[in-house]
Amino acid sequence: MEKSHSASYAAAGVDIEAGYKGVKLMKKHVERTFIPGVVSDLGGFGGLFQPDLTGMEEPVLVSGTDGVGTKQRIAQLMDRHDTVGIDCVAMCVNDIICCGARPLFFLDYIAIGKNIPEKVAALVSGVAEGCVRAGCALIGGETAEHPGTMAPEDYDLAGFSVGVVDRKKVLDASRMVPGDVILALPSSGLHSNGYSLVRKVFDVEHADLGKTVPALGVSLGEALLTPTEIYVKPVLAAIAAADIRGISHITGGGFYENIPRSLPDGLGAKIEKASIRTPEIFRLLQETGSIPERDMFNTYNMGVGMSLVVSKETADKALAALRAAGTEAYVIGGIVKSEDKVAIC
Repeated sequence: MEKSHSASYAAAGVDIEAGYKGVKLMKKHVERTFIPGVVSDLGGFGGLFQPDLTGMEEPVLVSGTDGVGTKQRIAQLMDRHDTVGIDCVAMCVNDIICCGARPLFFLDYIAIGKNIPEKVAALVSGVAEGCVRAGCALIGGETAEHPGTMAPEDYDLAGFSVGVVDRKKVLDASRMVPGDVILALPSSGLHSNGYSLVRKVFDVEHADLGKTVPALGVSLGEALLTPTEIYVKPVLAAIAAADIRGISHITGGGFYENIPRSLPDGLGAKIEKASIRTPEIFRLLQETGSIPERDMFNTYNMGVGMSLVVSKETADKALAALRAAGTEAYVIGGIVKSEDKVAIC
């Protein structure tokens, strides 16, 4: 590849040599994620992975894809690009864990106005960190330079993950009954949702994102860039220790859209609002934007990044496993017989 050069392509705005440099810079980050099963090295046409299916009777592949959304704009304004990759991984692996699947590998896609190798490497370093936290491998990706269609400083980061679960262990909501307990797994903040409203409320294009906000203890920019929590390892520990009957990843749409996705017909979730541990960034957002409480719960995670429904008899075991894995989970409600899927009271 050292001899690969196209002056005509470079004149059109695409620097293929910058792409090669970016691959070299990101290689050390990618190699951090290699786990047993990785067959291929970086740079091939496809990423190869050989999963260990020992003990599985009917392996089922589970996939999830997502992006970082307009949270990327905060990273661009602050010229800090090493955290949004964590968000990208989190949004995918947190989805596939909801059915009980263990993530195996991840691939990313970066569309960028101008390929600056150091910036691309920083983005990939975040993706790699996310993969390490999730216990999966980064086995490939793509960086596409889009001169003339994107501003030079702009980029869009997306990706997808593939996991595996034994079919008999896929979480089955039909086993849910009234009296089951709902556990909250704390979020790290806003995660990666609702940033179009966030950017409007805080007028981020004109705000001093580097100025410390006393109520937050950090700058507004730092608070808004806090990476999405990755719940894979704690949730797998809870599944192994207790009778988990449903999991909801609380993303865009908040409580009202996401919790019903794991509930069967005829049952609802009764959430005790007073029990929810809501970080200060949500209160600041709500007060600054005069946002109704109903809208907050219908847009943001409000401090609950993921909820687990567990049998009453094994709730303590689930809490112990989650806490041992580093997540300070707690009870926020229970399952009731109801046609109203979510009641926050």
